[in-house]
Amino acid sequence: MHIELPEKRYYGIGEVAKAFEVNTSLLRFWEKEFDVLKPKKNAKGNRKFTPEDIKNLKFIYHLVKERGFTLEGAKTHLKEEKKQSMTTFEIINKLEGIKAQLVKIKSQL
Repeated sequence: MHIELPEKRYYGIGEVAKAFEVNTSLLRFWEKEFDVLKPKKNAKGNRKFTPEDIKNLKFIYHLVKERGFTLEGAKTHLKEEKKQSMTTFEIINKLEGIKAQLVKIKSQL
């Protein structure tokens, strides 16, 4: 799944949930479960996700939803292999983005 969000400093929880095609309650749950997710909260308590949060959410989504990891398995994987896995995941994510752009260009020809 290729998730596209416009480049911004902060993203609202509804916007993030829509991009990931999940409920906001799942994002709040993951926030509690995964300490790498640390969205800022404004005075009203509304979550504001940073690009770093989005990057971590993409990786968590990939592990849990696409690769079928349990939450505990995903937590362990994040802790033990984060650097290597993130690098591989980031490469794959960038390649998917390039592919999407090329398909878009092809359709415009």
